[in-house]
Amino acid sequence: MCCCRTKYPIVLAHGVGSRDDRKFLKYWGRIPKALEENGAVIFYGNQDAWGTIEANAEILKKSVLNALDKTGSGKVNIIAHSKGGLDARYAISVLGMDKYTASLTTISTPHHGSKTIDFICKIPKFLMKSATFFVNSYFRILGDKRPDFFNSYPQFGTEFINCFNKVALDSDRVFYQSYASVMKNAFSDIFLSIPYMVIKYFDGDNDGIVSAASAKWGEFKGVIRGKGQRGVSHADMVDMRKISFKNFDVREVYTDIVKDLKNRGF
Repeated sequence: MCCCRTKYPIVLAHGVGSRDDRKFLKYWGRIPKALEENGAVIFYGNQDAWGTIEANAEILKKSVLNALDKTGSGKVNIIAHSKGGLDARYAISVLGMDKYTASLTTISTPHHGSKTIDFICKIPKFLMKSATFFVNSYFRILGDKRPDFFNSYPQFGTEFINCFNKVALDSDRVFYQSYASVMKNAFSDIFLSIPYMVIKYFDGDNDGIVSAASAKWGEFKGVIRGKGQRGVSHADMVDMRKISFKNFDVREVYTDIVKDLKNRGF
């Protein structure tokens, strides 16, 4: 089948706290295989798990140029989840990758920041620096070149994002679209139940990590809720557990996204 054979190859840009080269807990689950079986040509962003937006954008730039070199294509389509969307926007707008990018699709990306992170930023710095030592050390072992937890997590805050949005302006050369997902309640994803309740209080409907309002950018394609009582969490949107549940298969969501890119001539 070739329903996902787009004109330009696809680069998947992952979010925070994970890497593309993990063997057992693969960030994108079964999604890449489903797309490739339908004709898509897939590459990965390979950013650091805890790199800053600026540092990860540099890595993503290299990954895009590698995809162009491997395929001989003139451009790529970037599909980004969570913070990967911010990495991609910076690479496109600030690092000059707009001329090599046909489209950017962001999924559950905090384009407008998080009031929850604003609250976390009030935690005493010495505690966060202690956490930084352990996080950076662990992810450096996993392969991060420039892990920087201390300067990465504040980049989700509203103050930073307000400034970021004035710098990472959209390019007329690139088609931008976005999606959000939401959990129905705190029991939808037990691992995200606590952050869901906190974000619900500060920011409203959310997927356990990012609010639906914050995920809107470019042509907003809507909120993915699923048809059951569970809703769709942040982890569900990248098939983190590699399972489908009642009336929802995330592989179909991505297949439809890529089909649409193909139909748009990308």
